Amino acid sequence: MSEVDAALVSITEVLFHDGYDVLDGVAVASHGPVKSVFLAHRQPLEEIQTIHCDIASLTSVNLLRVLLAERGLVPTFEPLADYSQAAALENVLLIGNPGIDFLRAPHDHAIWDLGAAWHELTDLPFVYAAWALRRGHHDEALRAKLLAAKENGLANLAQIIAEHPDYDAEFRQAYLGGHIRYDLGEAEKAGLAKFIELLRLHGDQPIIEPSLSK
Repeated sequence: MSEVDAALVSITEVLFHDGYDVLDGVAVASHGPVKSVFLAHRQPLEEIQTIHCDIASLTSVNLLRVLLAERGLVPTFEPLADYSQAAALENVLLIGNPGIDFLRAPHDHAIWDLGAAWHELTDLPFVYAAWALRRGHHDEALRAKLLAAKENGLANLAQIIAEHPDYDAEFRQAYLGGHIRYDLGEAEKAGLAKFIELLRLHGDQPIIEPSLSK
């Protein structure tokens, strides 16, 4: 991030590191099930002692920690060495395309969708990623270009979904056209504020209040 003025990053990059502003109006969020961030588990949640996860995915890991802590559960998190091992593990946090692949393949795990779990807990959206702007290195022109890119993407979403090479058209429509949301509006800001509140309650890492820039 030190060599670029703006990047779409995991929300915890902004919350755990100073020096960024967040572009108002744009996010990667969900208002319920997200389908690509979930805990696959064979054990009941209350009996889980160990969860394997991609430790590089700090937002997903911290979201899962918060959701479990709100239930009084504090399992141990272990690194997931290889996504191909996921089906052999008792309890594993999966994200992104490897998670979608797992979900669509035969498996004997229960699925706890973290977007759905967050919405059930808070009745709010969850923000997974946002545009981080290097403080002192962005201006109105850059911000306008990023906002215009969002509007252009939404205007062409049907074409993007139709031409995207991954998965089948029905899934792409449901995922890109429904499960994933692209706004950072008042509801998303309230969800982000709640996440910050619970991170402070259940975590031990200093949180940086995001500064929004229009």
